[in-house]
Amino acid sequence: MKFLISKDLGYNKLLSFLMIAVVMSILMYLVLDAVLHGYVIGFDLHSIDSTLYGNTETFEEPVLIDSLLMQVHIDLFMTIFSLLTLASIYIRLYKKEKANRWLLHVLFGTGIAAPTFLLAAYFFSKPFMYAWLVTFLLWHLLAVMLSVIILKKLYTK
Repeated sequence: MKFLISKDLGYNKLLSFLMIAVVMSILMYLVLDAVLHGYVIGFDLHSIDSTLYGNTETFEEPVLIDSLLMQVHIDLFMTIFSLLTLASIYIRLYKKEKANRWLLHVLFGTGIAAPTFLLAAYFFSKPFMYAWLVTFLLWHLLAVMLSVIILKKLYTK
């Protein structure tokens, strides 16, 4: 509990190892989540369009609404869980600077916007498809970057 007050990890190597394990698990989740979405939905616009709206030429059915809602629900939960964990470790390890706050705000914004845009793309129009693709890739890229920054700080302490 002393870490929560002093932010000093030097006295407790076990806590450092536990935090490294948590961050590495989140890093593995981020990579596998991108692979899963690439397989299920796709990362090129034609695949996303075929998944969400179907394709009459290849006789592909659009994704069922219950499957999409389940995916969005899981995405929101896991995004919030991983973002809160990464943000709490990052805030504890680094001083409160303006750039750090902006990084966390952008990370949270893109993380929550990605599943929302996927749902909006299904119900409203194709331009939300572009927004989903950009926010999904951006939040994964920023979360991986933040995880690497945290791991670098934990390994150097």
